[in-house]
Amino acid sequence: MQKKIKRILLKLSGEALSGKKDYGLDPEALSLMARCVKDACDHGAQVGVVIGGGNILRGAGSSVAADRVSADTMGMLATVINALALKDALDRIGIDARVLTALEMPKVAETMTKAHAVEHLNAGRVVIFGGGTGNPFFTTDTNAALRALEIEADLLIKATKVDGVYDKDPVKHKDAVFLSDIDYNEALSKNLGIMDATAIALCRENNLPIRVINIKVPGNVAKLVRGENIGSVVRRRN
Repeated sequence: MQKKIKRILLKLSGEALSGKKDYGLDPEALSLMARCVKDACDHGAQVGVVIGGGNILRGAGSSVAADRVSADTMGMLATVINALALKDALDRIGIDARVLTALEMPKVAETMTKAHAVEHLNAGRVVIFGGGTGNPFFTTDTNAALRALEIEADLLIKATKVDGVYDKDPVKHKDAVFLSDIDYNEALSKNLGIMDATAIALCRENNLPIRVINIKVPGNVAKLVRGENIGSVVRRRN
């Protein structure tokens, strides 16, 4: 049993909100994610959330835009759509949430500042961070690490569809080996695909642990908040 967690940053992929669809938003998947957040709140945690936008539009590699800056900007706007959708799902189950975005759009969401985010968290509200970092060339993984550090989270939780970190893709390889405890440097040198290199380096430099869990298992987020040792942890071991 680990130390009970007081404040978390939950990183969700955009694909987690598309459910069984190939793209877009699935009400059932939204409801599942909202219940996971509610579970954490019910166990006394303050919760921040960062969501990707891949279910709507990917930034880098998108064939929609002619250049990376335009593609990334559209990707950041996609994350705002997802943030608003999750807020609505949380509202439906009685959880007060606010969307803060790095892209200024005052008629849609509050502009992100650390002061606003911490104020909402201390008031018991869930804070959903949209709009990425507000700059192109940065992923939502990096945004998650950045926001986690800004709000002084105890833990960054990376939500996945598998039980943690493996030495190779367990969906494609039956002989994949589960890794329960990983050093930041190991995660980077072995390119384990946990988060992008910038995000992991930020966490390493500030000694912020990353916990990788299966978000589809009911109660997993709440278990972490209670201090249970589940999934895989990326941390400084030396």
